[in-house]
Amino acid sequence: MASLTRPSAPLPGAAASDLFGSSGGAGVRELSLRALGRARLGAAGTRRGAVVAKLRKVKKHEYPWPDDADPNVKGGVLSHLSHFKPLKEKPKPVTLEFEKPLMELEKKIIDVRKMANETGLDFSDQIVLLENKYRQALKDLYTHLTPIQRVNIARHPNRPTFLDHVFSITDKFVELHGDRAGYDDPAIVTGIGTIDGERYMFMGHQKGRNTKENIQRNFGMPTPHGYRKALRMMYYADHHGFPIITFIDTPGAYADLKSEELGQGEAIAHNLRTMFGLKVPIVSIVIGEGGSGGALAIGCANKLLMLENAVFYVASPEACAAILWKTAKASPKAAEKLKITAPELCKLQVADGIIPEPLGGAHADPSWTSQQIKNAVVEAMNELKKMDTQELLKHRMLKFRKIGGFQEGIPVDPKRKVNMKMKEEPPLGTISEAELESAVEKLKQKIVKAKESSGEASDSGLDELIEKLKKEVDHEYSEAVKALGLDERMSTLQEEFVKSKQQEQPLHPILMDKIDKLKKEFNEGLPGAPNYESLKSKLDMLNELSKVKNSEKVASQKEEINRKLKEVLERPDWKEKVEALNAEIEDSGATSPEDVDQGLMEKIVNLKKEIEMEMANVLESFGLHVEAVKPTSSDISPQTSVPEFSAQLGNLNKEINNKIEEVVQSTDLKNMMEMLKMEIVNAGKAPDPSSKSKIDALQQQIKQRFFEAINSTELRKKHEELTAEISEFVESSGGSNGSLKNSSGEESLKHEESRIEANVGGNGN
Repeated sequence: MASLTRPSAPLPGAAASDLFGSSGGAGVRELSLRALGRARLGAAGTRRGAVVAKLRKVKKHEYPWPDDADPNVKGGVLSHLSHFKPLKEKPKPVTLEFEKPLMELEKKIIDVRKMANETGLDFSDQIVLLENKYRQALKDLYTHLTPIQRVNIARHPNRPTFLDHVFSITDKFVELHGDRAGYDDPAIVTGIGTIDGERYMFMGHQKGRNTKENIQRNFGMPTPHGYRKALRMMYYADHHGFPIITFIDTPGAYADLKSEELGQGEAIAHNLRTMFGLKVPIVSIVIGEGGSGGALAIGCANKLLMLENAVFYVASPEACAAILWKTAKASPKAAEKLKITAPELCKLQVADGIIPEPLGGAHADPSWTSQQIKNAVVEAMNELKKMDTQELLKHRMLKFRKIGGFQEGIPVDPKRKVNMKMKEEPPLGTISEAELESAVEKLKQKIVKAKESSGEASDSGLDELIEKLKKEVDHEYSEAVKALGLDERMSTLQEEFVKSKQQEQPLHPILMDKIDKLKKEFNEGLPGAPNYESLKSKLDMLNELSKVKNSEKVASQKEEINRKLKEVLERPDWKEKVEALNAEIEDSGATSPEDVDQGLMEKIVNLKKEIEMEMANVLESFGLHVEAVKPTSSDISPQTSVPEFSAQLGNLNKEINNKIEEVVQSTDLKNMMEMLKMEIVNAGKAPDPSSKSKIDALQQQIKQRFFEAINSTELRKKHEELTAEISEFVESSGGSNGSLKNSSGEESLKHEESRIEANVGGNGN
C-alpha cells in the first residue's frame, strides 16, 4: 500500500490547531485530521494518494485582543479581555432630593452666562458672586450630611463602580472568570492587577452603570456562583502569595429561590471561614453600600477602609424601619439609629479608616477618588507586608474579636439602653382626667397605708406623677395660648427673652411691659378657653400632690431638726456648764432674778448666747434663715417692755412695708430699676462722667420715690399720734428714759429710709 505523504504546500484556510507538528519523515502524523477523515484512497496499491479537504467556516475571534488594539492604551492590550468597556454615551446627571437647592443656584449661573453671551454685557462680577455662593452652599451641604443622605449618595446611579476604580489604579489588569463548576457570576468580578509593579488579586461587587448593565450584573447582588468564584481566586492568591484587595458595593446577596437551593448561606459561610485562614494580607474597601452577609463574604480583611459617603450595615434602613416602625418612611430615623456611616463605624472600631471624597460625592471626580483609594491601599499594604504569617493571622482575628467588646465591672449609665427599643410615652393631652384622678387616688391610698404600717410616708411614685402632671399642665397652657390666638406673640417674646438672657443683659423695660401686657391679656381670656376646665382640674391635682410632698418634706425636716437640736442640748460640755451655773446660783442664795449679782448674770447671758448661736447654726444647715434676738442688759429687767404699744408699732411697721412693696411692684419703678441696671452694665467697672451722672440721677429718682411713699400724710399722722401716746405713757409712769420714744415709729421710718438707701446703692455695685 502506498504511503500517504504531506502535501508540499499547506492547505489553504486550515487552522493551526488542526495540524500536527512536523518532526520529519512522512506518515499519517503529518496529515490534517480533517483531511484524513475525508480522504478517498484509490484501490491501486502503487498509485499516490490525493487528499481533498473542505474547511468549515468559523467566526473570527476577537481574543486574545483585536487587531486594531492600541498598544499604548492604559492597562495594556490585556485590558481588552474584559467585557467592561467605556460607555459610548455620557451618563445623564441625577439630582438627589437634598441637592435641589444647589441645582437652582447652578441654573442661575447658567442663565446669567447665557444672558451675557446674548447681550454682550459684562456680568463677570455677578457670575463670580454666584459661583462663590454655590461653592459655599456645596461645602455646607456636604460637610453636614445626615446618615440617610449618605445612604442616597452611596446608591447614586453615577457613582464609580469596582471596575472603574480598578482600571484607574492598576498598571495592568486581567480579569479571571468562572467558579470551575460551570458558572461565571457577573455580579462579582475577579482578576490580577499590578500597582506600582506589585501584583495583587482584585475581587469585588460590580454594579451596572445603566439599566442594561444593571440587569446583566444583577444590580450587584451575587449568587452562590459568585462567592465560589471569589473563593477560588482566594485560594489562587494564597497559593501564589498575591495580597488580596476586595471592593464592597452590594445591597446584599441575591435572595431568590434558586440561590437558596444552590447553597447561598453555605457559600457565604465557606468564604468567611476561608478568609480567616489565608496567609496573605487582605484589605477591603467599601466604595458604596455594604449590605449584610453579602458584603462580609469578601470583607473579612486585616484592614477595612470606607469611602467618606459609603455605608456598611446588617440591614438596610428601609428594612429596619419596616420592622421596628412598620413603615419604610421612618428610614431616616433608622439610618441614624443603625450607625452605618463611615465616621460612626470608625468610632465603633468596625472600620479602620476613611478615604476622603470630593465635594458632591465620588461621582463628582472619579479619578481623584480612585487616586485616594490607591494611596490608602498602598499605605495599608506596606504596613501589613511587614508582618509575618502568624502575626498577620492574629491581627485579622483580633480585629473581629474586639468588635462589640466591653469590660465588666465598669459602671454603666442606667439611662443608656443597649439593643432595646425605648418605651414610647403616650402623647401629651391624650391621658384622660379620669385616668389621672384614678392614679392620684391610688397614690394617696398607698401613702396612707405606708403611714399606718411603718409610721413614715412613702413617696414611691409621687415624684413621677407630679412630673407627669406638670407636663400635662404645661401642655394645657400651650393649648389655651393657641386657642386664644396668642401663640405667635408668645413665641416672639420667648425668643427675645432667651436672646436677652444669652447676652447676660437685664430685660429692657419695653420687653417687660410687653410681657406684663401679654400675661394680663392671657389671664383675662383664660376662663373662656375651651380647655379651661381640664386645665383647672389638672392644676388642682398638681397642687394637691405638691402639698402632700411639701407636708412630708416638712415633717421629715422637722423631725431631723428636733433630733439635731436635742443632740446640741445634750452635749456633755453644755450640761457641765449648766450644772456649774446652778451650783453658783444655789451658793449665792438668790431666790429671784433680781437677787442675782451682775457677774453671775453675765455668765448666764453668755451661756444663753452660745446655746442660741449653736442652735442657729443647726437651723441654717437646713437652709433656714434665722433672725436671732441679741439679748441686752435691759432684757432681764422686768419693766422693759410696753405691751400696750407693741401691736400699734407692729401695725405701723406693716403699713410702711406695704407702701414700700407697692412702690417696688409699680411698673414705673421697675422700668427705672431696669434702666439703672442697663446703665451700670454698659458703663462697666470704670464709668465715664456722663454714665456716672446718669446712674446718680436714676438712683436719686428711685430714692425720691421711696421717700415720697413712706413720708405720706397718712403715715405721718399715725406716726405723730403714736409718738404722742407713748410720750404721755412715759410721763405718767414717771419714766425719764427717752429711749422708748426713740425706738417708736420715728426710728422705724429712719430705719426704712436707711434700708431703701442701702438697697438702691447696692444696685450700683
